[in-house]
Amino acid sequence: MARKPRIHFPGAFYHVIARGNGKQNIFHDETDCQLYLKLLSEYKERLQFFLYAYVLMPNHFHLLIEVRENPLSQLMHGLLFRYTRRFNSRYRKSGHLFQGRYQAIVCEKDTYFLELSAYIHLNPVRAGLVKNPSDYQWSSCRSYMSKGEDSLVDRDFLLVQFSKRKSSARKLYNNFVMSRINSGHRADLYQLKDQRFIGAEEFIEDVHRNLNEELPVRYDISIMEIASHVGSIFQIESDLLYSQTRNRKGAWGRAMVGYLGRKLSRYKNREIAEHFKRDPEVMSASIRKLEERLRRDNLFAQKMEMAEHVLIHQKKKKYLIT
Repeated sequence: MARKPRIHFPGAFYHVIARGNGKQNIFHDETDCQLYLKLLSEYKERLQFFLYAYVLMPNHFHLLIEVRENPLSQLMHGLLFRYTRRFNSRYRKSGHLFQGRYQAIVCEKDTYFLELSAYIHLNPVRAGLVKNPSDYQWSSCRSYMSKGEDSLVDRDFLLVQFSKRKSSARKLYNNFVMSRINSGHRADLYQLKDQRFIGAEEFIEDVHRNLNEELPVRYDISIMEIASHVGSIFQIESDLLYSQTRNRKGAWGRAMVGYLGRKLSRYKNREIAEHFKRDPEVMSASIRKLEERLRRDNLFAQKMEMAEHVLIHQKKKKYLIT
């Protein structure tokens, strides 16, 4: 599946994750961690984003960030490049330090903010490095539990969710985090829609609408129902669609069912071929021929568009889960 473009809009709230290339450690000691946080602080002052939580683990890190006008990519490209250069120089290495692209999950803030902060702060506990998350030196958990100033972490938004009195808020947040200490890996925080989001469908629709992007949905329509509509609109008898003979009209109808099934309901060629008891490669070739005809035959393209509208009318749509 092709990688989706990065998303940016003022107020975008991200769970950012980057891992060492080949699972190698990216933080060996205190000096490495201090360097990373120093660079992060410099970019925060320059780019004016909100940093709500972070944790530096030996071979990866997590950040919880809300951007303003400057896109997240400005921070991450500069931060990862500068840190890699200094790291390689210190350890006399060369090449990539980080594994591929960093992951930037756009999250629905109202729903996931507190859960993500707790999940990030519990990373060292899950890894067996400490028993209490506030004992880990290289995370923002300590900052939330202390009274001292912290120019790196923006704590007020989180604390006020628990109490207007900061002393009470700190205690309540600590209770909140500790109540999740045995929750383990949270698969639900990685179950992405359209490869980039966690959140309700209304939230994702709003983001796509603001970015003028096509909504990545699939419609809940069976192959049998698609075949029935194709037969009705293009006057192809059901016997021909399901016939095992080499009838040209039946083959053309199956190609239309395959095309609409892939486009509207994200069926795989293999699933469509199995439905008609046909060879998947033959089915793929038929769909490619149909797509060529759509590009050159406007009248046929209009009829196929009409078939799409009939099929999706009042049908339930689901976001792609990746």
